[in-house]
Amino acid sequence: MCTDNDPARIATLEAGRAPIYEPHLDTVLATARSAGRLAFTRSAGEAVRAGDNIFICVGTPPRQTGEADLSAIDNVARIIATEARTPKLVIEKSTVPAQTGLQLKRALAVYGRKNGLTLRVASNPEFLREGTAVEDFMHPDRIVVGVEDEGSEKQLREIYRPILEGSRHCPVHTAACPPAPAPHMLVTSMTSSELIKHASNSFLALKISYANVLADLCERLGADVEEVTSAMGLDPRIGPQFLRAGLGFGGFCLPKDVQAFVRLAESVGVDFGLLKEAERVNRRRVGLFLDEVRRALWVVKDKQVGVLGLAFKPNTDDVRLAPAIEVIRQLAAEGVQVRASDPQAMEKARAILPDVEYVRDPYEVAKNADALLITTEWEEFRRMDWKRIRDVMARPLVLDGRNLLDPVQMKALGFEYYSVGRPDAQAKLKRRRNSAIVIQAFTALKPVLQEGHLSKTAILEARPSSRDRTKRQPLEPGNP
Repeated sequence: MCTDNDPARIATLEAGRAPIYEPHLDTVLATARSAGRLAFTRSAGEAVRAGDNIFICVGTPPRQTGEADLSAIDNVARIIATEARTPKLVIEKSTVPAQTGLQLKRALAVYGRKNGLTLRVASNPEFLREGTAVEDFMHPDRIVVGVEDEGSEKQLREIYRPILEGSRHCPVHTAACPPAPAPHMLVTSMTSSELIKHASNSFLALKISYANVLADLCERLGADVEEVTSAMGLDPRIGPQFLRAGLGFGGFCLPKDVQAFVRLAESVGVDFGLLKEAERVNRRRVGLFLDEVRRALWVVKDKQVGVLGLAFKPNTDDVRLAPAIEVIRQLAAEGVQVRASDPQAMEKARAILPDVEYVRDPYEVAKNADALLITTEWEEFRRMDWKRIRDVMARPLVLDGRNLLDPVQMKALGFEYYSVGRPDAQAKLKRRRNSAIVIQAFTALKPVLQEGHLSKTAILEARPSSRDRTKRQPLEPGNP
């Protein structure tokens, strides 16, 4: 039984529709409802009385100070304590600062002091990524629970038993799910569990900002940030994920959680300067990208610019704190005529920026455009016919804020192409040719090398000719 304080959201769910775009979520809702395992109600009291386990999944938005606003948690605690008629296990699923569980336990005791019921509290943070949330839920790498007693742990193990045992129905994979190790279930204290969530998200934000500073360095030195981060990612101590340079992180989770974590640290006398710098780096990404746009266009006023991507990441319609929204807002303020497209997020973007022209067909975005900006790395944009796009643009200029496309291919198609932390196409093409030569040479020598020794012919061929030897400089004393 699910409830929400937004009647329109409940009405949407009762009509069989998801209020957000998330791959496979519609299927999950329809299957669970048809099996009688899922229902919705506008009555919070009815929802509280319906279950033995109550998950709190309310928002914890940032205050102006950056601290998490926990008023919704407090309100839910009051409702649970006053509406419950039997003992409950109250599970905080919302992302909250450490020690919130202890405060929630006190609040439940205060608000429920007259009913005499036992209301236990546990922490169970979620690690779902927008765009892959259903798959992440069905195939988690870990399930973290923070409890104070064995009974709470036992109840949570029973809730997650189908996932732990692999017996759940997975809507993501049409056939059998690919083989994967069973998820870890980590049992900790409530405070540790809460800290794990904030620490995980903040570390991901650090990796993104690190990759972006690295991209700035690569641009100055003529290196390729993708070559650098790819090599780094092969180290199992580092890993490849979240090392993509670009417009920085957005959405509602990472920016909010980084701020809340910094404020939490400050509240107990710890200076988390590392995270403050990650925030600063992230705030500068849109400005640096727009500087590149201005350099490429010279005069931006009255220019027509197409924007591909509005959501903060692909496979979602979430535009909250999306870099694309800030890019469009600043361009429009400078007199740019903006036309934008996104496979899923246009309606939500229109609610924020109503004066922008939105078109469903991404090819229409490029028509007569002086520049085309890529601000979300949708796979649909990668697969577009870029020759066709080149032919309809007023000027074939692409500024790729997500490093979605290949610089060499774009140059070959006749585009002016700019990306983040990657060298010009000619330099990259030269490196590719050199790499191909090395690979060919290694392939030719591989049979010889596999024998463990060089043949006499190979040795003779490797030795310099007598004419070459006469040109060699004599060795200096002490040099081998």
